[in-house]
Amino acid sequence: MTDMDARPAPAAAPGEAELAEAGLALEIDGAVATVTLNRPERRNAMTFATWRGLAAIGRSLPADVRVVVLRGAGPCFSAGIDLSMFSGDGEGFSDGSDAAATDRFIAELQEGYTWLRRPDIVTVAAVHGHAIGGGFQLALACDMRVVADDAKFCMKEPALGLVPDLTGTKPLVEIVGIGRALELCLTARTVAADEAARLGFAEIVVPADGLDGAVADLVAALLAVNPGAAVATKRLLWQAPENTLEEQCAAERREQTGRLRAMFGGNG
Repeated sequence: MTDMDARPAPAAAPGEAELAEAGLALEIDGAVATVTLNRPERRNAMTFATWRGLAAIGRSLPADVRVVVLRGAGPCFSAGIDLSMFSGDGEGFSDGSDAAATDRFIAELQEGYTWLRRPDIVTVAAVHGHAIGGGFQLALACDMRVVADDAKFCMKEPALGLVPDLTGTKPLVEIVGIGRALELCLTARTVAADEAARLGFAEIVVPADGLDGAVADLVAALLAVNPGAAVATKRLLWQAPENTLEEQCAAERREQTGRLRAMFGGNG
């Protein structure tokens, strides 16, 4: 396996109008892509178009992008699902009567989150204000979370009669354990930044006015690491929880063999 096996050929990038309709903005500066949830007037509430737009961004990233930063415009990261979608105006929810179609529909939306785990990029959520429901799950989909001290997290879906279905249940359980994950989801309570740090889903907590600087420092440190080694190491760490020790030792040997070939010109 080579370092870049996981990176698909980029698709056409979504245009500004398409991104605006999805409530998103995208800026690419060399090796860094910044994705902004950009509906500040709606506290970055998310729609089906938002999730499809995130998926389109993931499919279109240029090959030289190494770090992706997710952030929210305005007073918060994201207030979660746009509750206007429950009103029946525009595209609404399936009634679930066609299980196969509903499964395909949700899988399409989940693609807006799953690409953030690809080993060829490192993803950073810059969270301030509220990160609710789908917004919380978006932060959990990233590799790391830099959190302002005014951040508040909540897994709201059960309180709305739904379940968290945007890939958030697995990382939440892996980070905090099944008991705490149950407590957070089934009470839908709010978790402040200091508790998020204690529970392990905020890697860095900074004053709100220091969020941009902390993210910039982290991005610079990530870019300073050898690109091939970063990809191989992320791949190793992501598979570690599912592997036995023997399997993980074998994976380390395979990855190191690849790195030695890349560094010293071996063939094979």
